[in-house]
Amino acid sequence: MSEQKTARILIAEDEANLRLVLQKELERLGYRVQVAPDGEAALRKLEESNVDVMLCDINMPRIDGMEVLRRVHERPNPPEVIMLTGQATVETAVEAMKLGAYDYLTKPYRITELDVRVKQAAEKRRLRVDNLRLREQLARQSGLPEIVSVSDAMTEAVRLVERVAPSEASVLITGESGTGKELIAHAIHRLSNRADGSFIDINCAAFQESLLESELFGYEAGAFSGAKGRKLGLIELADGGTLFLDEVTELPAQLQAKLLRAIETRTFFRVGGVRKVEVNVRIVAATNRNLESVVANESFRSDLLYRINGFQIDLAPLRDRPEDIEPLARYILNREGGTAVPEIEPPALDALRAYSWPGNVRQLKNCLERAVILSNNGRITINELPPEVLRPPAASAAAPLAGVSASPADASPPAGTAGGVGAVGLSVPTGSLRDAERQQILSALEQTGWHRGKTAEMLGISPSTLYRRLRDYNLEHRPR
Repeated sequence: MSEQKTARILIAEDEANLRLVLQKELERLGYRVQVAPDGEAALRKLEESNVDVMLCDINMPRIDGMEVLRRVHERPNPPEVIMLTGQATVETAVEAMKLGAYDYLTKPYRITELDVRVKQAAEKRRLRVDNLRLREQLARQSGLPEIVSVSDAMTEAVRLVERVAPSEASVLITGESGTGKELIAHAIHRLSNRADGSFIDINCAAFQESLLESELFGYEAGAFSGAKGRKLGLIELADGGTLFLDEVTELPAQLQAKLLRAIETRTFFRVGGVRKVEVNVRIVAATNRNLESVVANESFRSDLLYRINGFQIDLAPLRDRPEDIEPLARYILNREGGTAVPEIEPPALDALRAYSWPGNVRQLKNCLERAVILSNNGRITINELPPEVLRPPAASAAAPLAGVSASPADASPPAGTAGGVGAVGLSVPTGSLRDAERQQILSALEQTGWHRGKTAEMLGISPSTLYRRLRDYNLEHRPR
């Protein structure tokens, strides 16, 4: 069946018999057809599904065809619209074309004539969409952006990405914070058959439960105080593309159940909605938590885990692939150094290789950005590196946070092992270790004026890990 014949058609026609005849005949010709009895219903259909060509009667109750045409062309990437009328005038034809109609047909018309117009309209929309896709592809240049590595571990991860990307399997990316899980998610999308669709990402740990539900699923007007209009959720915006759920294990229990049903049925209700919305999205998720632990303590549903973990890719921490430090450092310096890229001296490079990088690539990037700012005469020496990078491992055994300690690997298991949590795989410390970590967080908060995003960057950990630590240490509010 040709690509034109699989076009999605919406018929907005108030005459029931004509509407039924058009539907049956166009379906017989191979089109996928939806129908609406008036303009209001047609606009609702457009909100719920993608349409290539719309056949719109001009004289309809509630909202007439001209107003429907205006509203359709206010939408991003609208369908092509063919206007239908039994009372043709030059004035209405001219107005319809000015408003963006593809064509104008006067009743009665033959089905063969309508078929030709619909095919032409569908082809025009396809070419328009293809043009946008080609522009996006040229902008992307590469399917594997910024994945700089020479290690066997990352080579294997990239091989898995290339194998799983063309499939429709859900992918779960695991690894410590800062190892590049989001880059891998982008690579999966760009190498997939959905590369022309949207890549929508959401950090599940960055929102309160009530806000997260409306962000993910959207809401209807009047769903709650302040909801003045309909808002499309991120899962709906990802229709035809990829939805990346970062820190997915931080999802509240109620939303886990709703997400599971949405993935299984490919339908969901907006908050306050009574009509199901159909979506076709691929799920790629990521977590730095230990999967066995979150299922065992019942903070994450096992059935949802099995659903999103159709294929797992685990990213090794930077301390387990020290051979990647030099190429990563040179790549970061080339990006951050501007027109005069500074040269890193051998002793400084040796210090970078010797450090365990609890904050992984994110911490290395922060370290080198600092070094570029402090460098003189286009050279980076050990004097421009942070103190913790130069500190002997034994001297920082009690310092648990990434970006502050020099060797947390001595005090914590890697993420993915039992008890591993957060950027360095630590459970909440006890005793003097707990006091030391609390003091480090307080010190960083004071230096940044209690800006949590900047504090997380300074410590080399993810914002969600910082938020959990703030709750653990009762530091959610600045002491007066």
